[in-house]
Amino acid sequence: MIKRPRRLRHNLAMREMVRETTLERRNLVYPLFVVEGENIKEEISSLKGIFHFSLDRLEEEIKELVNLGIQYVILFGIPNEKDAFGKEAYSETGIVQEAIRKVKEIAPDMYVITDVCMCQYTDHGHCGILNKEGYVQNDVTLTYLARIAVSHAKAGADMVAPSDMMDGRVAAIRTALDENGFMNVPIMAYSAKYASNFYGPFRAAAHSTPAFGDRKTYQMDIANTDEALREVELDLEEGADIVMVKPALSYLDIIRRVKDNFNAPIAAYNVSGEYAMVKMAVENGLLDEKAIYESVLSIKRAGADIIITYFAKELCKWI
Repeated sequence: MIKRPRRLRHNLAMREMVRETTLERRNLVYPLFVVEGENIKEEISSLKGIFHFSLDRLEEEIKELVNLGIQYVILFGIPNEKDAFGKEAYSETGIVQEAIRKVKEIAPDMYVITDVCMCQYTDHGHCGILNKEGYVQNDVTLTYLARIAVSHAKAGADMVAPSDMMDGRVAAIRTALDENGFMNVPIMAYSAKYASNFYGPFRAAAHSTPAFGDRKTYQMDIANTDEALREVELDLEEGADIVMVKPALSYLDIIRRVKDNFNAPIAAYNVSGEYAMVKMAVENGLLDEKAIYESVLSIKRAGADIIITYFAKELCKWI
């Protein structure tokens, strides 16, 4: 007897009936870049279709997201002033803290996640406090990261997402949040964050390119997979509620391994370089626009429950 798998592909109704993986709006998180100043809505040169917004221009963007059914955003702030200790990162009137309040004012039900890091706020562009030799001091940095996370929670953040890759930062942040009465604010840890070349457009968008050197002493080696499992395990032990793999599209194997080894929600960041490549290919007629959907669906198929993507708006056309 001939076996005929094609029966299950015979028409659209049948294909939809047996479809294994679907993208839903609830899976998507949209990144927002907020800047100081007034009346600013400026397209980011490295990320076509993505903008810098000042607080007074956020309303139009938030309302568009609400109308599209996008419920989750992650905030990145770009301050005017930077210093060696990134003090604007934990200021009560910092750009992210003010943006949290503004988003909640516009759309109280919008779920606001905040990036907890120092690279946008330090004058050297690294993700922590440096010693005299220019090396990022791990344990000193933890105090600052915890302070940033608490300041975000006080401003109304629903979730904090440390992206620095310092050892022990999840435990430090969890302790600080709990001690300040924020036991119900979850942590989405950038657990397996690689020292990737696909971050280039983001660094231009966030003005966070290191002034010297690179981040390979704290972000993961691109060749390693077992190490990713160790990092995820440590973050879960320290109290992470959600673990993340970054980048996503170029690291689908890592997402799958994490999914197979841990019973925890998994996020993946469809990063700026991945977005830019697909976006440019579509705009230049090399790919059909539905390649966008296919590329992000592959991240879900690999095992991600949550996908941070600049394509969230486009994806709503097909969801």
